[in-house]
Parts: sequence; structure tokens; C-alpha cells
Amino acid sequence: MIRKKESGEDIVAQSPLDLLQAFQQHFGQFVPDLARTAQSDAEQHLKAFVSSLIERMDLVTREEFDVQAEVLRRTREKLDLLEKRVEALEDSRGS
Repeated sequence: MIRKKESGEDIVAQSPLDLLQAFQQHFGQFVPDLARTAQSDAEQHLKAFVSSLIERMDLVTREEFDVQAEVLRRTREKLDLLEKRVEALEDSRGS
């Protein structure tokens, strides 16, 4: 999460794409009318670069992460139960 103070308000970008969109909105304020084409080209190249960077980072969505965390939690519970059962069986054979 990225925070930037601007005119007394917090701007919060939740993802790199949000940051890119915020940058694009503010970028247009500083480019004169004669350079609109250059601005458009720069935005397209920057967007392509950020998209490529994100793809190479092999990121997952929060939803995918939460699903996998839940699967891991259930798997650990099952493992704990199986370990207790094995221990109980070993104790009963040892007696």
C-alpha cells in the first residue's frame, strides 16, 4: 500500500495498477497541450512496462492467497489429528 499526502488528503493505492492510474491522472496536469501525443505514448509504454513487471513477479490475487491459506489451515488440522492417532496407536501397541 502506498500513501502520499497531497493537498491535505491521503491518496492510497491498493495495487501497482492503482498507482499507475493515479500517476496517469496527475501526469496529464504537467504536460502542455502540444505534447499530448507524447503523453499518450509515454502512458502506453509505462502501462506496458508495469504490466510486464507484474507478470514476471508471478503475483497472486488476495482471493487466491486467502483460499490457499484456508487449504493450508485445514491440512494442518488433519495432520495434527493423524499425528495424535499414530501416537495413540503406538502407545496402545507398546503396552
